[in-house]
Amino acid sequence: MAPDAHVVGLDVGGSTCSATVLAVEGDFLVHELVEYPSRVTEGPAVAIEAIADAFTGILAVAGVPARSVVAVGLDTPGPASADGVLSSRGATNFSAPAWHGFRFREEVERRLGLPVTYLNDANAAALYAHQRHFGVHAAERSSVSAIVGTGLGGGVVDHGRVVTGATGQAGELGHVHIPMAGLLEDDQPVPVCNCGFSGDAESVASLTGITRNLLPYWLTRYPGHELERLPVGEAARQVRGYGERGDPLALAVFRQQAVAIGRLFTIAANVVDPYAYFVGGGVVEAAPHFRDWFLTTVREHTTLREEQARTAEFLIVPDRDMAGARGAALAARAQLAVPPVPGRSAPVR
Repeated sequence: MAPDAHVVGLDVGGSTCSATVLAVEGDFLVHELVEYPSRVTEGPAVAIEAIADAFTGILAVAGVPARSVVAVGLDTPGPASADGVLSSRGATNFSAPAWHGFRFREEVERRLGLPVTYLNDANAAALYAHQRHFGVHAAERSSVSAIVGTGLGGGVVDHGRVVTGATGQAGELGHVHIPMAGLLEDDQPVPVCNCGFSGDAESVASLTGITRNLLPYWLTRYPGHELERLPVGEAARQVRGYGERGDPLALAVFRQQAVAIGRLFTIAANVVDPYAYFVGGGVVEAAPHFRDWFLTTVREHTTLREEQARTAEFLIVPDRDMAGARGAALAARAQLAVPPVPGRSAPVR
């Protein structure tokens, strides 16, 4: 392979596509967040062209010719198969019927004319966090990540590789049921998730969980609060800012989220026993004092054996806004060392 070969990483979300460029024999060439419109609400045909525009745009930013690109890493919100086929029931931010069962990886590969490797967005961020933190020891370590956003994404990395499972659904930590006793107030209803589960981690630790479950309850405990004057969706998006300012209602909301993630990590400790637990997403893209308080609360509510507590680290996903695109690029670069399967790109496992 040419010494000046490159890989492009594309992190496709509901409104934006962030992108990066990685030298196959070096490091990332883009050192800040670069985003382009994803246009996914306009349907697959428009979105695929928007992704192609992002691909061209990021090469211009990095000063890299298209002919030097040998592979592309792609991530999107799930649920999707390990080979990038969106769920037949739709996926987060891809709810229109035209997206149901859409073969995302294949269509991007066809449009760009390059091998494309696929991960869901939380797995991509988890992979980047793992590789960045452990460096040369990444292949000897394991980690678990919880990515808090509209939903609660997750990722399990073992010996430096993302665990995707038989159908690509491994690491969907948001839909793991967690104990609610002691997490909820005595009169607080059991939260319900968009997926239909009651009492899973996402029903608490997500923006959707704030909107549907936590904020409506805590507003009854703080009558006359300023957030009461806003539509609940807008109020939910403002809760973090109130939390940064020490507002008691907001801190109660985020304490419950942190406890939920701690209980989720307790389950992971008994399944994976990882070296590191990462927290990412909007909840930690906050003022340092709030971010540190949140992570400390997660750790305090993760029950570990003495040996585990001496070994495990609790960390924030590094380069948070860029983690998805960078993880996707790392996955694509890793694939270059694997003999290709005729007719398609093998998924990262």
